[in-house]
Amino acid sequence: MKALIFAAGKGERMRPLTNHTPKPLLTVGGKRLIEWHIEKLAAAGIRDIVINTSWLAECFEPALGDGARWNVSLHYSYEGAEPLETGGGMLQALKIIGTETFVAVNGDIWSDVDYSQLPQVVSGLAHLVLVDNPAHNTKGDFALDQSGLVQSDGEGKLTFSGIGVYQPALFENWRAIIGDVKGADEMPPRFKLAPLLRNAMHQGQVTGIHHDGRWTDVGTPERLEALNLQLP
Repeated sequence: MKALIFAAGKGERMRPLTNHTPKPLLTVGGKRLIEWHIEKLAAAGIRDIVINTSWLAECFEPALGDGARWNVSLHYSYEGAEPLETGGGMLQALKIIGTETFVAVNGDIWSDVDYSQLPQVVSGLAHLVLVDNPAHNTKGDFALDQSGLVQSDGEGKLTFSGIGVYQPALFENWRAIIGDVKGADEMPPRFKLAPLLRNAMHQGQVTGIHHDGRWTDVGTPERLEALNLQLP
C-alpha cells in the first residue's frame, strides 16, 4: 500500500508562520508536522509516500529528502502555483500512486491514530476515520451508522479527521459527479474531494470508524502552540 500526504495548501490561517514555511513543515513536539506522519506510515509498513506540493513547494525536498532516513521513498507531486484542492490534488497524485488502494492524510493534522490498524482492503470506495467534533467544527461533517457506513447526513455527526483509505475507482466519472464547478475545466483540474465522497456515501460505498483518541487540526498559531504544550 502507498500513501499520500496533502501538503499543498497555503496555510493562510497560520500566517505569519507560513509566510516562509509550509504548514506541514512547522515544528511541533520537536519535529515537523509532516514527519510525524512519515514516521507513523513507515512504522505501518508503507514504503512509498507521495507528498503533493504547491505553496513554497521548493522547501519540501531540502527538508525531507528522498525519505531514506525513514526507510521510505518520498515522491513529490507538484501541482503548480495554485493548489488543486483535495480532489484535484488526489487525482493528480494518482499518476504516481497507480491503481492500488492507498492511505491519504492531511499534512496539517496531528493524531495518535495507528496507521497500521487502517484496513488494507476497502469493501467500498473509501474508509474514513472520524473524530469527535472540535470547537471549530461543532456541527460535524458526516454521520456514522451502526453498520459502519458513513452517511452524508444524519444525527450525531462527527468530524472527518483528514485520514482515510481510498480506492482510485472513487474518481471514475468524477467530472459528471462534481458538475459545473470553478476550476474543473482547468488543466490540471481543481476541485474538492467532498462531492465524490458524498456521492459514494449515497451508494453505500463509504465505511468508517470513530477514533476517540487524540486529534488536532493544526489550523492556527494558537492550536499549534496548544499542541506543542501537550506533546513531550
